[in-house]
Amino acid sequence: MFDAAALTRDAFLGGRVQLWQPREGYRAATDPVLLAAACPAKEGQSVLELGCGVGTASLCLRARVPVGVTGVELQQDYAALARRNGLDEVICADIAAMPLELRQRSFDHVILNPPYYGPGTPARDVGRDTALREDTPLEAWIDSALRRAGPKGIVTVIHLGERLGALITLLNSRAGLLEVKPIAARAGRPAGRVILRLHKGRAARAVLYNPLILHAGEAHLRDGDDFTDAARAILRDAAPLEF
Repeated sequence: MFDAAALTRDAFLGGRVQLWQPREGYRAATDPVLLAAACPAKEGQSVLELGCGVGTASLCLRARVPVGVTGVELQQDYAALARRNGLDEVICADIAAMPLELRQRSFDHVILNPPYYGPGTPARDVGRDTALREDTPLEAWIDSALRRAGPKGIVTVIHLGERLGALITLLNSRAGLLEVKPIAARAGRPAGRVILRLHKGRAARAVLYNPLILHAGEAHLRDGDDFTDAARAILRDAAPLEF
C-alpha cells in the first residue's frame, strides 16, 4: 500500500473528479480522460474497464453519465486507490486470467487503455513500468474486451497511432462497425494516438473520422495550456468526444 506521503490529490475535468495518485509511478494524464469521453455509454448501462489503474477513466466517465462501473487492475496498490477514489467495483486480477465470476458476466461497454510500449529498459518505478510496458500481448487485451462485451456491446480503446494496423486487424477479425478517431497534438502533425470503437452486432464496416486536434497553434509559446476549444471542452468541461 502507498503511504500518505507517497500520494497526491489531483483534479480532472475542471475539478469534477478528484483522485488520489502515487507521487511516483504511473500518473494519469489526458489519455484516460479522452478514453472516457469517447465511450458512448448511456445512463444505467454497465461498463467494464480493463487495466483501470486508480480509476481515472471510469470515474471521468461516471462524472459525465451515471453508469455502473467495474474495474480490473493487476496491481494491488493501484486497485486499492481505485476503490478509495470511489470506483464501484474493483477486481484485482490479470486481464488474461480473470476470475470465473467475471468471465460469466457481460457488459454494455468495455473500455481500455493498454500498455503502450514493448520490452525494453524497465522504468525505475515498478508500478509505472507495469502500467506502460506491454507484458500481456495486445491481442490478449482485445480478446478479453471483446469477450466481456455483450452481443450489442461497444469496445472503446485508446492506443498509439503506430499500432493502428494491429488494432484494426484484431478488431476486424470479430466483425462489427469499427470507428476510428485519430488524436493529433497539433494541426498538420501525425496522430500520436487513436481511439477505436467496435460495435458488436452491427454490419461490418469501418469509418475513419477527422482527427481531434488537442493544441492550438504550431508550437507551445506561453505558460498554461493551449488546448483547442474542442479539446478544452472534453478535458475541462466533461464534454463527450464526438466522432
